[in-house]
Amino acid sequence: MGFFNRIKLQTPESVELEFTLAGIGSRAYALLIDYIVWALIWLVFLIAWGFLSIQITDIIESWVGSSSGAQLWLFSIMLLIAFALNVGYFVFFETLWQGQTPGKRYVKIRAIRDDGTPVRLQQATLRALLRPVDDLLFLGVFFIIFGKREKRLGDWVAGTLVVEEERAIVSANFPLSEEAQNLADWLQTEADLSRLLPDNFAVIREYLQRREGMTPEARYELSRRLARQIKDIIALEALPEKVSANVFLESVYLAYQQQSSGY
Repeated sequence: MGFFNRIKLQTPESVELEFTLAGIGSRAYALLIDYIVWALIWLVFLIAWGFLSIQITDIIESWVGSSSGAQLWLFSIMLLIAFALNVGYFVFFETLWQGQTPGKRYVKIRAIRDDGTPVRLQQATLRALLRPVDDLLFLGVFFIIFGKREKRLGDWVAGTLVVEEERAIVSANFPLSEEAQNLADWLQTEADLSRLLPDNFAVIREYLQRREGMTPEARYELSRRLARQIKDIIALEALPEKVSANVFLESVYLAYQQQSSGY
Protein backbone atom coordinates (compact mmCIF):
# COMPACT_ATOMS: atom_id res chain seq x y z
CA MET A 1 0.00 0.00 0.00
CA GLY A 2 1.37 3.44 -0.89
CA PHE A 3 1.78 6.21 1.61
CA PHE A 4 -1.15 8.03 0.00
CA ASN A 5 -3.90 5.65 -1.04
CA ARG A 6 -5.96 7.30 -3.77
CA ILE A 7 -9.28 6.05 -5.06
CA LYS A 8 -11.47 6.91 -8.04
CA LEU A 9 -15.25 7.09 -7.67
CA GLN A 10 -18.04 7.43 -10.21
CA THR A 11 -20.64 10.05 -9.22
CA PRO A 12 -24.37 9.81 -10.08
CA GLU A 13 -23.64 12.36 -12.83
CA SER A 14 -21.18 9.86 -14.41
CA VAL A 15 -18.22 12.06 -13.48
CA GLU A 16 -15.08 10.36 -12.21
CA LEU A 17 -13.57 11.90 -9.06
CA GLU A 18 -10.31 11.02 -7.34
CA PHE A 19 -9.85 11.20 -3.57
CA THR A 20 -7.07 10.52 -1.10
CA LEU A 21 -8.21 8.07 1.54
CA ALA A 22 -7.73 9.18 5.14
CA GLY A 23 -5.16 6.91 6.74
CA ILE A 24 -5.24 5.34 10.17
CA GLY A 25 -3.16 8.18 11.63
CA SER A 26 -5.47 11.04 10.66
CA ARG A 27 -8.56 9.02 11.55
CA ALA A 28 -7.18 8.13 14.98
CA TYR A 29 -6.24 11.78 15.60
CA ALA A 30 -9.74 12.91 14.62
CA LEU A 31 -11.31 10.25 16.85
CA LEU A 32 -9.13 11.32 19.79
CA ILE A 33 -10.38 14.91 19.41
CA ASP A 34 -13.97 13.68 19.13
CA TYR A 35 -13.61 11.57 22.26
CA ILE A 36 -12.25 14.58 24.17
CA VAL A 37 -15.21 16.73 23.05
CA TRP A 38 -17.57 13.82 23.74
CA ALA A 39 -16.07 13.37 27.25
CA LEU A 40 -16.61 17.04 28.02
CA ILE A 41 -20.24 16.72 26.94
CA TRP A 42 -20.55 13.67 29.19
CA LEU A 43 -19.02 15.55 32.11
CA VAL A 44 -21.50 18.39 31.76
CA PHE A 45 -24.36 15.90 31.46
CA LEU A 46 -23.34 13.91 34.55
CA ILE A 47 -22.99 17.05 36.68
CA ALA A 48 -26.36 18.36 35.51
CA TRP A 49 -28.01 14.94 35.86
CA GLY A 50 -26.60 14.39 39.33
CA PHE A 51 -27.94 17.73 40.52
CA LEU A 52 -31.32 17.18 38.86
CA SER A 53 -31.78 13.62 40.12
CA ILE A 54 -31.05 14.67 43.70
CA GLN A 55 -33.68 17.41 43.48
CA ILE A 56 -36.25 15.04 41.98
CA THR A 57 -35.52 12.34 44.58
CA ASP A 58 -35.92 14.80 47.43
CA ILE A 59 -39.22 16.05 46.05
CA ILE A 60 -40.59 12.51 45.67
CA GLU A 61 -39.46 11.53 49.18
CA SER A 62 -41.22 14.56 50.62
CA TRP A 63 -44.43 13.56 48.80
CA VAL A 64 -44.61 9.77 49.22
CA GLY A 65 -41.90 8.99 51.77
CA SER A 66 -39.95 6.59 49.50
CA SER A 67 -37.88 7.18 46.37
CA SER A 68 -36.78 3.63 45.44
CA GLY A 69 -39.14 3.47 42.46
CA ALA A 70 -38.17 6.93 41.33
CA GLN A 71 -34.47 6.06 41.45
CA LEU A 72 -35.08 3.07 39.18
CA TRP A 73 -36.93 5.27 36.70
CA LEU A 74 -34.20 7.92 36.84
CA PHE A 75 -31.55 5.26 36.19
CA SER A 76 -33.51 3.95 33.19
CA ILE A 77 -33.88 7.45 31.79
CA MET A 78 -30.17 8.05 32.28
CA LEU A 79 -29.37 4.90 30.28
CA LEU A 80 -31.56 6.11 27.41
CA ILE A 81 -29.90 9.52 27.44
CA ALA A 82 -26.46 7.87 27.60
CA PHE A 83 -27.27 5.80 24.50
CA ALA A 84 -28.49 8.94 22.74
CA LEU A 85 -25.26 10.75 23.65
CA ASN A 86 -23.06 7.88 22.50
CA VAL A 87 -24.72 7.48 19.14
CA GLY A 88 -26.17 10.95 18.69
CA TYR A 89 -22.85 12.81 18.87
CA PHE A 90 -21.54 11.26 15.65
CA VAL A 91 -24.94 11.11 13.93
CA PHE A 92 -25.69 14.76 14.67
CA PHE A 93 -22.40 16.18 13.46
CA GLU A 94 -21.90 13.90 10.44
CA THR A 95 -25.41 14.69 9.24
CA LEU A 96 -25.21 18.42 9.95
CA TRP A 97 -21.65 18.92 8.65
CA GLN A 98 -21.90 16.55 5.66
CA GLY A 99 -19.67 13.77 6.95
CA GLN A 100 -17.59 15.70 9.45
CA THR A 101 -17.42 15.74 13.25
CA PRO A 102 -15.43 18.33 15.23
CA GLY A 103 -12.45 15.97 15.11
CA LYS A 104 -12.75 15.31 11.38
CA ARG A 105 -13.18 19.00 10.66
CA TYR A 106 -10.03 19.87 12.61
CA VAL A 107 -7.99 17.13 10.90
CA LYS A 108 -9.59 17.97 7.53
CA ILE A 109 -11.04 14.60 6.68
CA ARG A 110 -14.62 13.71 5.81
CA ALA A 111 -16.89 10.68 5.42
CA ILE A 112 -18.55 10.32 2.02
CA ARG A 113 -20.68 7.69 0.37
CA ASP A 114 -19.19 5.19 -2.04
CA ASP A 115 -20.44 7.23 -5.00
CA GLY A 116 -18.69 10.39 -3.76
CA THR A 117 -21.82 12.11 -2.45
CA PRO A 118 -22.14 13.38 1.17
CA VAL A 119 -23.37 11.05 3.88
CA ARG A 120 -26.96 11.38 5.04
CA LEU A 121 -28.78 10.45 8.24
CA GLN A 122 -29.01 6.75 7.34
CA GLN A 123 -25.27 6.36 6.71
CA ALA A 124 -24.29 8.44 9.75
CA THR A 125 -26.56 6.33 11.98
CA LEU A 126 -25.16 3.02 10.73
CA ARG A 127 -21.60 4.27 11.21
CA ALA A 128 -22.35 5.41 14.76
CA LEU A 129 -24.19 2.22 15.77
CA LEU A 130 -21.28 0.04 14.65
CA ARG A 131 -18.56 2.22 16.19
CA PRO A 132 -18.55 0.27 19.51
CA VAL A 133 -18.03 -2.95 17.53
CA ASP A 134 -15.14 -1.36 15.63
CA ASP A 135 -13.61 -0.14 18.89
CA LEU A 136 -13.92 -3.60 20.45
CA LEU A 137 -10.50 -5.32 20.35
CA PHE A 138 -9.44 -2.70 17.77
CA LEU A 139 -11.40 -4.41 14.99
CA GLY A 140 -11.78 -1.07 13.18
CA VAL A 141 -8.01 -0.57 13.16
CA PHE A 142 -7.54 -4.05 11.68
CA PHE A 143 -10.06 -3.42 8.89
CA ILE A 144 -8.61 0.02 8.07
CA ILE A 145 -4.98 -1.11 7.95
CA PHE A 146 -5.50 -4.25 5.92
CA GLY A 147 -8.44 -3.18 3.76
CA LYS A 148 -7.79 -1.84 0.26
CA ARG A 149 -10.32 0.96 0.78
CA GLU A 150 -9.34 1.53 4.41
CA LYS A 151 -12.87 0.94 5.69
CA ARG A 152 -13.86 -0.02 9.18
CA LEU A 153 -16.86 -2.29 9.69
CA GLY A 154 -19.21 0.68 10.02
CA ASP A 155 -18.01 1.98 6.64
CA TRP A 156 -18.68 -1.36 4.93
CA VAL A 157 -22.22 -1.59 6.31
CA ALA A 158 -23.05 2.09 5.66
CA GLY A 159 -21.37 2.17 2.24
CA THR A 160 -19.02 5.03 3.15
CA LEU A 161 -15.38 6.07 2.86
CA VAL A 162 -13.29 8.53 4.85
CA VAL A 163 -11.23 10.82 2.63
CA GLU A 164 -8.92 13.78 2.94
CA GLU A 165 -10.63 17.16 2.59
CA GLU A 166 -8.94 18.53 -0.52
CA ARG A 167 -9.18 22.02 -1.98
CA ALA A 168 -10.21 21.60 -5.60
CA ILE A 169 -8.57 24.79 -6.86
CA VAL A 170 -6.98 24.56 -10.30
CA SER A 171 -6.61 26.97 -13.18
CA ALA A 172 -9.28 26.69 -15.83
CA ASN A 173 -8.12 25.17 -19.10
CA PHE A 174 -11.45 25.79 -20.80
CA PRO A 175 -13.16 28.98 -21.98
CA LEU A 176 -15.29 30.96 -19.55
CA SER A 177 -17.68 33.68 -20.65
CA GLU A 178 -17.58 37.30 -19.51
CA GLU A 179 -21.20 36.95 -18.42
CA ALA A 180 -20.12 34.18 -16.02
CA GLN A 181 -17.59 36.49 -14.40
CA ASN A 182 -20.23 39.13 -13.75
CA LEU A 183 -22.60 36.54 -12.35
CA ALA A 184 -19.80 35.12 -10.14
CA ASP A 185 -19.47 38.49 -8.43
CA TRP A 186 -23.23 38.47 -7.80
CA LEU A 187 -23.09 34.93 -6.38
CA GLN A 188 -20.50 35.99 -3.81
CA THR A 189 -23.18 37.97 -1.96
CA GLU A 190 -26.39 36.16 -2.92
CA ALA A 191 -25.43 32.49 -2.50
CA ASP A 192 -24.07 30.40 0.37
CA LEU A 193 -20.96 29.11 -1.37
CA SER A 194 -19.65 27.63 1.89
CA ARG A 195 -22.09 24.76 1.39
CA LEU A 196 -20.36 23.78 -1.84
CA LEU A 197 -18.05 20.84 -1.16
CA PRO A 198 -14.78 20.18 -3.01
CA ASP A 199 -16.30 17.20 -4.79
CA ASN A 200 -19.27 19.35 -5.91
CA PHE A 201 -16.72 21.76 -7.35
CA ALA A 202 -14.87 18.87 -9.00
CA VAL A 203 -18.08 17.67 -10.69
CA ILE A 204 -18.65 21.17 -12.11
CA ARG A 205 -15.04 21.37 -13.29
CA GLU A 206 -15.20 17.95 -14.96
CA TYR A 207 -18.39 18.90 -16.78
CA LEU A 208 -16.94 22.22 -17.99
CA GLN A 209 -13.83 20.43 -19.22
CA ARG A 210 -15.73 17.73 -21.10
CA ARG A 211 -18.80 19.55 -22.37
CA GLU A 212 -17.30 20.33 -25.80
CA GLY A 213 -17.04 16.63 -26.52
CA MET A 214 -20.72 15.99 -25.71
CA THR A 215 -23.62 16.04 -28.10
CA PRO A 216 -25.80 19.17 -27.81
CA GLU A 217 -28.63 17.09 -26.31
CA ALA A 218 -26.42 15.47 -23.68
CA ARG A 219 -24.78 18.81 -22.82
CA TYR A 220 -28.16 20.50 -22.45
CA GLU A 221 -29.62 17.76 -20.25
CA LEU A 222 -26.57 17.33 -18.01
CA SER A 223 -26.03 21.06 -17.54
CA ARG A 224 -29.63 21.61 -16.49
CA ARG A 225 -29.52 18.70 -14.05
CA LEU A 226 -26.24 19.88 -12.52
CA ALA A 227 -27.45 23.49 -12.34
CA ARG A 228 -30.58 22.45 -10.42
CA GLN A 229 -28.54 20.43 -7.92
CA ILE A 230 -25.94 23.16 -7.37
CA LYS A 231 -28.65 25.82 -7.03
CA ASP A 232 -30.21 23.82 -4.18
CA ILE A 233 -26.85 23.19 -2.51
CA ILE A 234 -25.86 26.87 -2.37
CA ALA A 235 -29.36 27.86 -1.21
CA LEU A 236 -30.01 30.16 -4.17
CA GLU A 237 -33.69 31.01 -4.50
CA ALA A 238 -33.67 32.37 -8.05
CA LEU A 239 -31.31 33.27 -10.87
CA PRO A 240 -31.35 36.42 -12.99
CA GLU A 241 -33.49 36.05 -16.08
CA LYS A 242 -32.06 34.55 -19.27
CA VAL A 243 -29.08 32.90 -17.56
CA SER A 244 -28.32 29.53 -19.16
CA ALA A 245 -27.33 26.48 -17.16
CA ASN A 246 -23.86 26.57 -18.73
CA VAL A 247 -23.24 30.17 -17.71
CA PHE A 248 -24.53 29.47 -14.22
CA LEU A 249 -22.12 26.53 -13.76
CA GLU A 250 -19.25 28.64 -15.07
CA SER A 251 -20.12 31.39 -12.60
CA VAL A 252 -20.28 28.96 -9.67
CA TYR A 253 -16.87 27.60 -10.71
CA LEU A 254 -15.40 31.11 -10.70
CA ALA A 255 -17.14 32.21 -7.50
CA TYR A 256 -15.96 29.14 -5.60
CA GLN A 257 -12.38 29.70 -6.72
CA GLN A 258 -12.51 33.34 -5.73
CA GLN A 259 -13.93 32.60 -2.29
CA SER A 260 -11.51 29.75 -1.59
CA SER A 261 -8.55 31.85 -2.71
CA GLY A 262 -9.58 34.69 -0.38
CA TYR A 263 -10.43 37.23 -3.10
